[in-house]
Amino acid sequence: MEDEQIIALYVQRDEAALAETERQYHSYCRKIAVQILQNPEDADEAVNDTWLAAWNCIPPHHPERLQTFLGRLTRNISLKKYRSGHAQKRGAGETAAVLDEVADWLRASQDTESEADAHMLAEAINRFLDRIPETECQVFVRRYWYFQPVAQIAAACGCTESKVKSMLYRTRKKLYAALEKEALL
Repeated sequence: MEDEQIIALYVQRDEAALAETERQYHSYCRKIAVQILQNPEDADEAVNDTWLAAWNCIPPHHPERLQTFLGRLTRNISLKKYRSGHAQKRGAGETAAVLDEVADWLRASQDTESEADAHMLAEAINRFLDRIPETECQVFVRRYWYFQPVAQIAAACGCTESKVKSMLYRTRKKLYAALEKEALL
């Protein structure tokens, strides 16, 4: 079934939308949740929460790409679960490491008071990602969107972990400079 047909089921409030979403996007969303939460049971719970969130969000939202919409919901729900589960302690997991790497500009985005400012920040990051080489963009997105470990990124890109770390460092510096230039930090 095509995304538009699934979205139409959501709009009609047909529960078949949930079954079709589960069938087509379960493995994609679960992979995101497991990568962030590092716990299969918590990941399953996050994925189930994603289906509920999709049910509650469509309508009024009408996503252009259902996969991206569901991935974003899963990521946000998983991050919320991660933060609530690690409020008192910092684990040694990949999520903590990733959040530490981008703490400065994440903190700036958390201080943003209006939704318009948050939208401007997201647009600036997207523009930045459009301007950098494809390999850098893929490495950056794998690390900071999908929370993949450096070793996994290196294997997928066919380069050393050292190169990935260096690339991430340089890309973070460039992003920080770009956000400062646009007065978003």
